[in-house]
Amino acid sequence: MLTRSRLVSHCMSNHYPASIQHTITIHQVGQMLLGVDSPLQRASLLQRAGMAPALLESPLARVTQAQFARLMKLLMRQQRDELWGLASRPVPPGTFANACRLLVNCTTLGDSLREGLRYYRPWLSDFVPRWQASADQAMVRLQPLHALDERQAYAARSFLFLSYGVMCWLAARRIPVQAVHYDSAHTAFRSEASRLFQAPIQAVDGHWGFSFDARWLSLPVVQSAHSAQEFLRQAPACLLVKYRDRASMTERLRRLLRRYLAEDMPSLEQVSTLLDTTPQTLRRRLQREGQGYQRIKDDLRRDVAVEWLTQSALPLPDIALRLGFSEVSTFHRAFKGWTGLTPGAYRQAGQADTFCQST
Repeated sequence: MLTRSRLVSHCMSNHYPASIQHTITIHQVGQMLLGVDSPLQRASLLQRAGMAPALLESPLARVTQAQFARLMKLLMRQQRDELWGLASRPVPPGTFANACRLLVNCTTLGDSLREGLRYYRPWLSDFVPRWQASADQAMVRLQPLHALDERQAYAARSFLFLSYGVMCWLAARRIPVQAVHYDSAHTAFRSEASRLFQAPIQAVDGHWGFSFDARWLSLPVVQSAHSAQEFLRQAPACLLVKYRDRASMTERLRRLLRRYLAEDMPSLEQVSTLLDTTPQTLRRRLQREGQGYQRIKDDLRRDVAVEWLTQSALPLPDIALRLGFSEVSTFHRAFKGWTGLTPGAYRQAGQADTFCQST
């Protein structure tokens, strides 16, 4: 049983384990690969990105952000297209970099938004990016030029998220999103998008977009040509995580619970005491973020397990022990329940990852 004194002792320690990154659903991987027609090419790309092709067969499977970012880069190089072969015509390599170098010369976030969307319009043949603002609300909006198929719809959603990531980078802070709009004909896996934007997803007819408080448009652009060079070396991986809201209750609990993986995790009541709140208030805050306490614990253990299996040489018994499982068989059952696959399938991906990094 974890006592309050032990909880406080953990929190006062100067040697916290690093927080674990969120994993990404295999559905996102499958969507990104829609522009690759050859099964052999898809399998080759997955292996080079450090993913076992068998993961595509399990709807519950997850991949690390490093694997996902590596696949993005591999696809861009193979397809010669910054939208991975998903759109009606390719966006030439270098378009994103040129846009970023252009936008650092803008004065405010509103100026950069106008210039950035105008810059991209000639390259986009399936949808038109626009923005609009009133006294209290601004919106980035993608208007389809025709009925979009599954590939083109994923290209639109990806463009929307990358646009948001660049906005946050230009201002060097997270811009809180009020709501995200998804075309009602393409609303599958909205919960995943909600976690990326950290905002509710609303189904609408005929467009995609996101809205935010118009006051953020007056923020100064603080990036420069020099900082753009470093940003472009890290993109697109940095856009997946850099501006996640670390102050959200879900993120606070993930950081706290990360310290208890190898033992009995504290109960919701114990955590609420540590955070100087009540269990009822904590539950309400998690519900507003679309989360539950047990789900946060399970997702954290799953994400840590996926990372260790794919990016470390730790034996399965060690991983099981470090995740608080006394038996490997118990860990095996839990992991299969989380991802639909055995730990061995992910260990195979880890071996492919090691091979890719050594070649």
